[in-house]
Amino acid sequence: MATTGTDLSRMREMNQLSIVWALRGNAPSTVTELAGRTGLSRPAVDVLVQALVTDGWAEVEDPGASSVVGRPARRYRFRADAGHVLGIDIGVHKVLVVLSDLEGNLVRTLRRPVDPDAAPGARLSEVDRVIDDVLRDAGTTPADVWALTVGVTGPVDAAGRTSISTPLPGWTAADPVSHLAARFSCPIQVENDCKLSAVAERWNGVAQDADDIVFLLAGLRTGAGLILDGTLRRGHGGAAGEIGALKAVRWLSAPGHLQSCPGVPASAAPGDAAAWVFQAARDGDRDARAAVRRYTRDLAVGVAALVLTLDPQVVVYGGGFSRSADVVVEPLRRELTKHCLRLPDLRVSTLGDESVAMGAVRLALDEVDSRLLSDGLSAPTAPRR
Repeated sequence: MATTGTDLSRMREMNQLSIVWALRGNAPSTVTELAGRTGLSRPAVDVLVQALVTDGWAEVEDPGASSVVGRPARRYRFRADAGHVLGIDIGVHKVLVVLSDLEGNLVRTLRRPVDPDAAPGARLSEVDRVIDDVLRDAGTTPADVWALTVGVTGPVDAAGRTSISTPLPGWTAADPVSHLAARFSCPIQVENDCKLSAVAERWNGVAQDADDIVFLLAGLRTGAGLILDGTLRRGHGGAAGEIGALKAVRWLSAPGHLQSCPGVPASAAPGDAAAWVFQAARDGDRDARAAVRRYTRDLAVGVAALVLTLDPQVVVYGGGFSRSADVVVEPLRRELTKHCLRLPDLRVSTLGDESVAMGAVRLALDEVDSRLLSDGLSAPTAPRR
């Protein structure tokens, strides 16, 4: 069969893509090094990488003043700033926006408090303001954003809507995709916060070595995100991992053990009450330690159910209560030992409350990668929906 011009053009695009992948995540590389990574001939790589420089996908590395012996080989780097992605965490008490380049390097991060009782319109207006400030400070525009992912609480369907339940007031009527599409022409995804945290832990957290992960969000609200065989599991309607909806699991009532602990100041808000109990337990207070035991006993029921069903390699203890993991993890481990046939590795998140936004960045980068593979490399312009 004769090779057509279309075939040759597509082959050239795929060869250019292979060079892009060889550049991304690596130190500046010579043509010889790129040929070794891609399996292409050195002359072919030389031509293709020059085209990538012309199109704006790559740039020549300045050898620097230290290169004084002979003529140094020209080195090329991927232009990570050719585009950007946004990761957004819309929480009950905050809005967090993270701007990243195409290598996942964080460019700007901005967090703002939000009224927990804010209506959807007011909450989305605050999101707009934070995005505006992030883009302005970074010297970028909406056209420079190639993909955008939003994290919210509650199960999210394929259209980005939260229609089952959520602690965000009125959020079941919100349509964040349509709202953001008025400003951004790039692909927009919405995902559950626990699921994004699981993605973040596997990307840049404590579970980078694992393909089977249960992320446990522990706080005033308890939830879980699941990664199996290296893939985020959403379920048919986006509700995978929502085992806390089953009252027999006792996740809904578990934080109440902390709030009702004797000695907690009557004026303490729920979050402050939990912090008080954890500190008192740390100091050896008998009532506080008993409250923590009751909390972990209830928490373990749902975790054990997930462990027995999924047999994960790692369970990551994250969320707001992870700051007090020193008084929670050992009691939780003891409880899980009572229920589980095989105890997974129980690890404490190090990402804190940035895990949702970081997971959103990773999903946005994955979206860019998938579109690069499908759309070709004509120039570094933002992929369209």
